[in-house]
Amino acid sequence: MRDFIQSLPKVELHVHLEGTLEPELMFQLAERNGVKLPFPDVESVRAAYEFEDLQSFLNLYYNGACVLLEEQDFYDLTRAYLDRVAAENVVHTEMFFDPQTHTERGVPFDTVIGGILRACRDAEAAHGMSTGLILCFLRDLSEASAFDTLEAAMPWREHIVAIGLDSAETGHPPEKFARVFEEVHNGGFRVVAHAGEEGPPEYIRQALDILRVERVDHGVQCTGDPELVKRLAASGICLTVCPLANVKLRVFDTMDDHNLPQLLQAGLNITVNSDDPAYFGGYMNANMTAVAEAFDLDRETLRGFTRNAIDAAFIGEDRRRALHGILDRAA
Repeated sequence: MRDFIQSLPKVELHVHLEGTLEPELMFQLAERNGVKLPFPDVESVRAAYEFEDLQSFLNLYYNGACVLLEEQDFYDLTRAYLDRVAAENVVHTEMFFDPQTHTERGVPFDTVIGGILRACRDAEAAHGMSTGLILCFLRDLSEASAFDTLEAAMPWREHIVAIGLDSAETGHPPEKFARVFEEVHNGGFRVVAHAGEEGPPEYIRQALDILRVERVDHGVQCTGDPELVKRLAASGICLTVCPLANVKLRVFDTMDDHNLPQLLQAGLNITVNSDDPAYFGGYMNANMTAVAEAFDLDRETLRGFTRNAIDAAFIGEDRRRALHGILDRAA
């Protein structure tokens, strides 16, 4: 099955670029930029990857992001991720980035996106893959900060396929950003949001009804509301599930406890993704392998994850047809 998963063309719809910062690159950038890290070596960083919940992860995540200062840093971060997943036969990826993580530290928005986009162009040319960029607002910051970020993004809007909402979920419901996302819709952007990872099913309902999302990132808590499950199944809206991340953050104690089989049985539109793979122990192949082995999934179910992701991707119809063709021709 591992050989099949390696050969399977894959599409990733839920990955945070800042969450692909491997400790080795973190230390390399820290040395280049003269940043003092609170860890003596790579092994110490990896030893810290034992999280109690989402917030304990975010504390380390933001600490690591402090090494990202120059355009070349964002290029190196993005290119490292794209080279790695291209080797895993990822043929399309839509990446989240969190500009406020950097602008709050004085790094210009243009520096962040400039490096990312340059890496995307180079990786697409090198690997024949396609990429998309999703700007996310940090939900634990203010509505005003989100509005400022949206304004900064407007000169780059043609390079941004969607706008989302991420970071600490508990206590920060989607409705907090209702006015911002109204402006996002007015600007013609597509919309996604993290909802129902640690937060309750009501957050998923708010993402659907108030933010008017086209995809729900995570969404695994929907099973606490049977009527919501029926609604999601009937609408066919895509859930971008991140199995290894859910276990690492104690949403589920073990992979065997994950509700992925329940989601599939309910007829929900599920994709499998890596989330923050440098911190959670696995990129796309590792996530696919983990669920295949835990739940004895067959090859057609695994192909279905890619097929669902192709259909839910924010791409033109020509590229969508091309990706379906790649999948259909795969063993």
